[in-house]
Amino acid sequence: MTTRRLFLGGLALLPMTARAQASKFADPQPTIDAPRKIVLSISEDDPKRIAAVLSNITNIQKYYDATQVKLAVIAYGPGLIAVLKGSPVAGRIASLQDLEVDFIGCGATLDTMKRPPSDLLPNVTVVANGLPEIVERSLRGWIHLHP
Repeated sequence: MTTRRLFLGGLALLPMTARAQASKFADPQPTIDAPRKIVLSISEDDPKRIAAVLSNITNIQKYYDATQVKLAVIAYGPGLIAVLKGSPVAGRIASLQDLEVDFIGCGATLDTMKRPPSDLLPNVTVVANGLPEIVERSLRGWIHLHP
């Protein structure tokens, strides 16, 4: 790693590193039998926020080996738009599903929108209610991220 010193008016300031250091895994270390379990949520009908969540998934996948992480995305409320047929991010979602990321839609939101589960993208699972699903997964050891 390269280290440089910044000089300002003859004063040396703290060293600046050229690149960030990788984080160390906390114990217990993630393994194929005990991967990190992360659930992300999409709750807004905002293309930038939806794109950010999908990008965060890609970044998490790059950080952990595929055998060290299990990812799920729960879309509820206005964010359900991301997993409906015709979604502008349908291709990205299909690619992430190919990498074993689970996408889950909120059945209560579908009911409110008066939409059937068949209006969801292929391979999107429906649960009765998105928020309780996040709670239950959290109680089973999943970490909830809402980027």
